[in-house]
Amino acid sequence: MSLRRTHTAVPGRRLAALAAITLACTLTACGEAEDQPLGAGAGGAGQGEASGDITVFAAASLTDTFTELGEEFEAANPDATVTFSFAGSSALAQQILSGAPADVFASASPATMAQVTDEELTEGEPVVFVNNRLQIAVPAGNPGGVTGLEDLTKEDLTVALCAEEVPCGAASVKVFEAAGLTPAPDTYEDDVRAALTKVRLDEVDAALVYQTDVLVAGDEVEGIDFAESAEAINDYPIAALLGAPNPEGGQAFIDFVLSEEGQAVLGSAGFGSP
Repeated sequence: MSLRRTHTAVPGRRLAALAAITLACTLTACGEAEDQPLGAGAGGAGQGEASGDITVFAAASLTDTFTELGEEFEAANPDATVTFSFAGSSALAQQILSGAPADVFASASPATMAQVTDEELTEGEPVVFVNNRLQIAVPAGNPGGVTGLEDLTKEDLTVALCAEEVPCGAASVKVFEAAGLTPAPDTYEDDVRAALTKVRLDEVDAALVYQTDVLVAGDEVEGIDFAESAEAINDYPIAALLGAPNPEGGQAFIDFVLSEEGQAVLGSAGFGSP
């Protein structure tokens, strides 16, 4: 299995990347592109049509599901290798704006995707493929006795929230505003998985994470629902990137995510349908 997963993207300048891609296209790939199908929407990816290295930038909350999808995609496309960079959506957007080469961007919110589309760095319009909502995560046994969102305002509890610039943090702001509450966080984390780790290690009494992250943690973490989570349901858009090193492969992976098979994997992990 050739699947690779990373947590940082290679820096670079967009203009340099485009120039290199144009040159490579002129010498090799473009001459063959007309003969190659673009993706898996009609079963393409399941028939071994995708090939080459495919680089996917994806929100941290997609780590487990996209890793699984990458393995299934590679099994169906033996000539393709999928490399993931998982991080906070805002950090990934900034890397793309700085010229980091990638084929696909899957964000945890339309707002972070807009940072890329506003600069006209996507091929076509992004497509929302799933949604997600927040849950309060507490360590197994709930030692802090947390029962609801109001407990996250208490100074005597240790609370982790996502930084406001990442989607889970922006959603947290919305739910506290909807509840008319002011949180008392002890730490702001760069992405939702970092907040989840604080709970898994019993370093905090509670954190606001996505319901999918609570499921991933299994018996280590308990999830507590709260009504205000309905006020901040996050849509997840996915898009092919302008000047992608492997546009056909990137589109094939997107088609696979949107396929019935891909949606089944995401649904079983707790993601909602758009």
